[in-house]
Amino acid sequence: MSQHSKKARRFLADAKRAAWHDETLWMVRCKRDRAAEAVDDWENLRGQASDIKEKALENIPQYIRQFKEAARQNGAIVMEASNHVMLQGYVATILRSNGALRVVKSKSMLTEECGLNEYLIEQGFTIIDTDLGECIMQLRREPPSHIVLPAIHLRKEEIGETFHKHLGTEAGASDPTYLAQAARKYLREQFLSAQAAITGVNFAVAETGTIVVCTNEGNADMGVHAAPIQIHCMSIEKIIPAMADLGVFTRLLARSATGQAVTAYTSHYRTPKPDGKMYIIIVDNGRSERLYHPTGRSTLKCIRCGACMNTCPVYRRSGGHSYGQVIPGPIGSAIAPFRDFRTAAGLPFACSLCESCSNICPVRINLHEQLYYWRQEMNSYRSTPILRKLIMKTAALVLAKPLYYRLAGSLGRFFLRYFPFMLKLPLRAWTRGRKLPRPERQTFRQWYARNASKHTS
Repeated sequence: MSQHSKKARRFLADAKRAAWHDETLWMVRCKRDRAAEAVDDWENLRGQASDIKEKALENIPQYIRQFKEAARQNGAIVMEASNHVMLQGYVATILRSNGALRVVKSKSMLTEECGLNEYLIEQGFTIIDTDLGECIMQLRREPPSHIVLPAIHLRKEEIGETFHKHLGTEAGASDPTYLAQAARKYLREQFLSAQAAITGVNFAVAETGTIVVCTNEGNADMGVHAAPIQIHCMSIEKIIPAMADLGVFTRLLARSATGQAVTAYTSHYRTPKPDGKMYIIIVDNGRSERLYHPTGRSTLKCIRCGACMNTCPVYRRSGGHSYGQVIPGPIGSAIAPFRDFRTAAGLPFACSLCESCSNICPVRINLHEQLYYWRQEMNSYRSTPILRKLIMKTAALVLAKPLYYRLAGSLGRFFLRYFPFMLKLPLRAWTRGRKLPRPERQTFRQWYARNASKHTS
């Protein structure tokens, strides 16, 4: 059994949590659908976004150079980090050289990936996540379970307990408004005392050297405007060629993520504040390997909207922590093998190949095809269990012969109708979380044989 399966089993043991996690994320998916349907040229936008990203990836050294030149002309200090160790070192050096010990940080999956929080804390810095969901997870000392909705797996009562323990709220309080007010008071104190602010980057415009950060809480703006030092950590694939391209992505991002027309705050950072300093750190951390990989390249188009997670039937029922990755869900399962082939071995199989992730992706990443590719790669590098081989060979034989297929169907219906427990025994791992349906008395083949003449006459 894979690590994902084991962790998913633990998540599913709490049936109520699994049910509302599934329902809540599907609700977000439905909001996305309504928002997309309200845009007449939605599919054209998806095509444009995919093309822009492809153009950026094909010419990424050129656009990185253009961005660096423009950003430096704007007064920013630009650095390049080839891996997470360099990023950690650069940030620590910047903070020390500016005498900054207290840091506020907005949501950044890149810094999460690079273990920046843990490193800075070890080095004696105080770093506070200011996105509400990330703040909750930091107080609980747990990783986020979703890239847009980090605490989506938690009940309000659990958040109330966390705030009571760490922020001194009333015991047993779980009213969302009360908890949000408590978080606001706590975070305002952090903003006012911070000496530096770190943000992630949604888009970096090569033409102008502009950093674009999208939030719904305004926490990135609060941090950047209150602190004298601003540090923007961006991965190389955040580059887009021109300002004219930005509108395509801002129309897609919020609609795909949460069903909003646009994020509440779409902030452009170009120059440092008066008497302040602006640092931009451009990070590779293994992305060049994906850039030149024939299959994995398109994962670099991802704009981190989380739509593939909201629609994925496996993610919705197993929870983000079951993946054991900073980025879970379909996109995380496609990226993980590049980082650690061994620990990611089970993730491409945590997929029904329903193609929903590919159909919903705003930049048209072919996620289901990539996961299928990694399945083949995993099987070629590891020995397939004998039972799985036997099952697959039997299935291939049955599906190749119509007579065998009809016989298997008849036997299956017979046992499902009269002796369902006999099927559950050999399939117990599969049926543990599922109910076997009671078969219809008439098969489709029988129905068609009796009714075909009616429909062809």
